[in-house]
Amino acid sequence: MATNDGERTVLRGEATAIFRARALTKTYRMGDVDVHALQGVDLDLFAGELVVILGPSGSGKSTFLNILGGLDTPTSGNVHFRDHDLVAADEGELTRYRREHVGFVFQFYNLIPSLTARENVALVTEISTSPMSPEEALERVGLTSRLDHFPAQMSGGEQQRVAIARALAKRPDVMLCDEPTGALDAETGVVVLEALADINRSVGTTTVVITHNASIAQMADRVLRMRSGRIIEELRNAVRRPPRELEW
Repeated sequence: MATNDGERTVLRGEATAIFRARALTKTYRMGDVDVHALQGVDLDLFAGELVVILGPSGSGKSTFLNILGGLDTPTSGNVHFRDHDLVAADEGELTRYRREHVGFVFQFYNLIPSLTARENVALVTEISTSPMSPEEALERVGLTSRLDHFPAQMSGGEQQRVAIARALAKRPDVMLCDEPTGALDAETGVVVLEALADINRSVGTTTVVITHNASIAQMADRVLRMRSGRIIEELRNAVRRPPRELEW
């Protein structure tokens, strides 16, 4: 199947699955109650695609994303990133996996207030093997003019774009984004989504965005809906709509 976003066509039949998740479950014990956050999730994620995962709170979206990112482990099942077995990996191996392959973007920006935008990004480049310069990463999210500004001197959308630049600077294979526009108004959210879409398109970084906002699904190659710890629907968009054209 071909998808076209105006600048590229992705042939899914030729794409490579970089994540393979099979029969994933996650159960938390809360007092005397077992909470089943994931219940038998199967999914392949492909190189270079942009996937949006929709679902209400408690549907398992964040738990699934955290397992893909090596921040959590499943109760049962298997998940591989290329030749990395994320279930069998020990903590040191998971740390290397996160450092070398994954960029995280969260709803809250987690910037260090006493550091400039450039310095916040540099924290990642100093521990990466083949990073972008902080200046290049910030240029890719449209913040060249804000290199030496502190978080308190920037808007929420600008701070989120610094967080995206920080994730991008390590040249990750995958960007995992948990409600990246959740704390932003619609106009500012569009700017942030434009940055993510541009990185996915121009750099080829596999990008997964989880959100409550169904409108964001229109910018994806593929849309997954989760409920009660399961993927209940999968859709493919024939055309990816630019974030500026989304109906909020």
